[in-house]
Amino acid sequence: METIVILILQLSTDRPVNRLPPFPLVASRFLSPLSRLSRGMLCAGLTVSTAGVGAQTAQRTPSVGSLGEVVVTGESDGLPAPYAGGQLSRGSGLGMLGNTSTMESPFSSTSYTAEVIENQQSRTIGEVLVNDPSVRTTTAAGGFSEDIQVRGFGIAGGDVGLNGLYGLTSASRVPTEIVERIDLLKGPGTLINGVPPGGSIGGSVNVMTKRAAAEPLTRLGVGYLSEGQYGTSVDIGRRFGENKEWGVRLNGAYRDGEASIDRGKQQVGIGAIGLDYRSGRVRWSLDAYTAREDIKNFRPQIGFQPTLLALPRPPDNRSNWFPGTRLELEDNVVASRVEFDINDRLTAYAGIGYRDGSARQVFPSTTTSMNALGNFTVRNGFYDSDSRTTSADIGLRGRFSTGSVNHAWVVSAADLRQELSTAYVTSLRTSPSSIYTPSALPVITGARNDTARASEAHNYSVAIADTMSFAQDRVLLTLGLREQTVDLDNYSTTTGARTTRYKESALSPLAGIVFKVDPRVSLFGNYTEGLTRGGIAPTTARNAGEVFAPFKSEQFEAGVKVDWGRVMTTASVFQIARPNSLTDPTTNIYSFDGEQRNRGLELAAYGEPMRGLRLMGGLTFNDAKVQRAATFQGNDAYGIPDKTFNVGADWDVPGVQGLALTGRVIYTGSMYASNANTLSIPSWTRVDVGARYRTKIAGTTTVLRAGIENVGDRNVWLVSGNNYLTVSAPRTFVLSATFDF
Repeated sequence: METIVILILQLSTDRPVNRLPPFPLVASRFLSPLSRLSRGMLCAGLTVSTAGVGAQTAQRTPSVGSLGEVVVTGESDGLPAPYAGGQLSRGSGLGMLGNTSTMESPFSSTSYTAEVIENQQSRTIGEVLVNDPSVRTTTAAGGFSEDIQVRGFGIAGGDVGLNGLYGLTSASRVPTEIVERIDLLKGPGTLINGVPPGGSIGGSVNVMTKRAAAEPLTRLGVGYLSEGQYGTSVDIGRRFGENKEWGVRLNGAYRDGEASIDRGKQQVGIGAIGLDYRSGRVRWSLDAYTAREDIKNFRPQIGFQPTLLALPRPPDNRSNWFPGTRLELEDNVVASRVEFDINDRLTAYAGIGYRDGSARQVFPSTTTSMNALGNFTVRNGFYDSDSRTTSADIGLRGRFSTGSVNHAWVVSAADLRQELSTAYVTSLRTSPSSIYTPSALPVITGARNDTARASEAHNYSVAIADTMSFAQDRVLLTLGLREQTVDLDNYSTTTGARTTRYKESALSPLAGIVFKVDPRVSLFGNYTEGLTRGGIAPTTARNAGEVFAPFKSEQFEAGVKVDWGRVMTTASVFQIARPNSLTDPTTNIYSFDGEQRNRGLELAAYGEPMRGLRLMGGLTFNDAKVQRAATFQGNDAYGIPDKTFNVGADWDVPGVQGLALTGRVIYTGSMYASNANTLSIPSWTRVDVGARYRTKIAGTTTVLRAGIENVGDRNVWLVSGNNYLTVSAPRTFVLSATFDF
C-alpha cells in the first residue's frame, strides 16, 4: 500500500518524494485494517461504481486578508459550487434526483462545505449540522453516540448516507476527516433516498467524501482539545494522467488524551483513501476508510422515573456517573461508484458499498431509574455487537421534451442487506449510586461471549420520478413513486432459532413544485412520505403476532427562497405527522392509530452581505403535539423545543491581513421531558467564539485556529428521543494549526 501511494505521488508532482512530510499517524494498529482492505481492492482491480460523486476542482477564493489558500470546491458535474461566503453551496445532492440548484429544488435543503467544517474545527457531522436552527444534537461530545434531531424527529447515526448509500457509516458518529460536503434534506426522504436502516423521518443526511482537486495538496495538521487531548492529521491530494483524469486523496488523523470527561480518555484513529477517474463520458470513484475509537469513561445517559414532577439539578458536566465504562468502535468501509453518459440525454449510474462494523462496550444499565434526588440502582454489563452491511443502487437518468414541456426523469433500484450479531452479559448484583457521588460499577463475573446472530434485514425498492418544466422553465413539477419492501428476521442469540419474521411492502409518493417568480425568487411546496418498518403486536395484545405494514409519515411543506445576490434567504412552513403505536385500553388491540404531529415555521439566511463578513443563521418555531393517543391526547411531544435560534459570523478583520474572528450563538427553547408534560427543561443559550490567522512561515502557508465552545460553561439537561437524559458538554478549548507544503 505504501509503495503504491509513493508511486502515485511521484507521477503527479515534480517535487521530490523525500520532501513530503512523514505520515503522522503514530498508532499503526489504527491503520492496518485500511491497508489490508485497500491492498485487496487495488490488486483485485475493483471497478464497480458511484453516481454523481463527480469531479472537483481547486479554486483560489481570495478575500480580505487572504493569502491564497487553496480551497477545494465543486463545479460542473461534480459538487455544486459554493454560495457567496463559501460556507454553503448553491445546491445539494437530492439522492436519485441528483445535484439540484437551491432555487430549483422543491425542498428545504442545505449543503455545508469543507470550508465551514475546517473553520469551525468540527470533529463530527453533528457539530456542523447544528448551524441549522431546525437541527439539534440531543447528546453531547464524548458519549457513545451522536443523536441528531431534525424538525423534532431523530436521525439515528446509522441512517446517515455515504455518497448516496445507506448503511456505510458508523451507528455512533461520523467523523469529518473523510468529508467534503454534508447534505441535509429536511423532512422525509424515502422517495429520493429509500428507507434508511433505522427508519428516520425528520430528515436525510448524506456525506460526500473527499476527492483530489486540480492543484496538488499536501497538508499537515496538529491540534489540541481541552482538557488534554492532542492530535495530528494529514491530507494529501494529487491528480495525474495526461489530462489529470486520475485522482487520489489520502486522509489520516489520530487523537489521544483526556477530553470532556474527567479521568476519561479518548483515542481516535482514522485513515481514508479516495480514488477517482473522470474522462469524457465516464466518472468513477473508489473509497475505503477505517475508523477506530477507544473511549474510557464515556459521557453517560440515564433514564428517569416517569412519576417525577421535577428533575434533579444537572451534575458536573465533566463527571461520569458510571465510572469504568468503556467503548471500542471499529468500522471498515469500501464503496465504489460509476457514472456513464450513454449519450447527451441519457446517463447510467450504479454504486455499491460494504461495511464491517464492531462495538465492544462496558455498558451499565439502571435497574431502578433516577429519582428526584439523583439516586438510582445500576447493573454493569458487556454489550457487544458486530454488523455487516452491503448497500447498492443502480439507475438511469434522462431528458426529453414533449412539445413545450421538458422532462428530467430517473428510474432507480436500491438494495440494502444488514446482519447484526450481539452478545450481552450482565453482572449478577446491582449497586446503589448517585449522579452526584457515583459508586463503582458492580463486577461482571460472567465470561464475555462471542457475538451471535440477532437479526437479518433486507430493504429493497424500485423508484421512478419525473421533473417537468413548463412556461420556459419557470414552473417545475416533480412527481415520483417508490415501492419499498422491508424484510426482517430476528433470531435468538442463545439457540439460533428465528423468533420473529417480518416482510411487508408499501408505496411512497412524492409531489413537489417550484414556481420561479423571477430568477431570484422561487416559491416551492412538497408532499412527501417517510416509511418506517411497522411493528408486530406484542403477546399481551388481543391481536398478538399481527404484522403491520411499514407505516407512513406525511409531510406538507410550502415556502419561498430569495437569492439577493450575496445572501440567500428562505422561509417555510411544514407539518409532519408520524403514526405511533398504541394498545386500545378498551379492546386491548395493538395498532398504529396514534400520531405525533409536528408543525413549524423556519426562517433562514446565509451568505456574505459585505466582503469579508460571512453570516449564517435562522429561527424555527415548533408546535409538536401528541394526537389520537390512548393517553396524553393533545399534550406537547417531549424533547422538542418550542423555538430555536442560531446566528454565526465569520469576519475578516480590516487592516490585519489574514486575521478572522468568528462567533456563534445557539439558542434552544424550553421543552418537556415527558409526554405527560409534568417535567420540563428550561431554555438555554450556548455561545462559541474563535479566531484564525492565515500567514506564511518559512514559505509554508499556515493557518492557526483557536476556538472556545460553550464559553459560558452552561450545564443543562439534554433529553433524547428514547427518554434518556445526559448533560451538555463543558467549556471546551480547541486549537489547531495546518501547514500546506
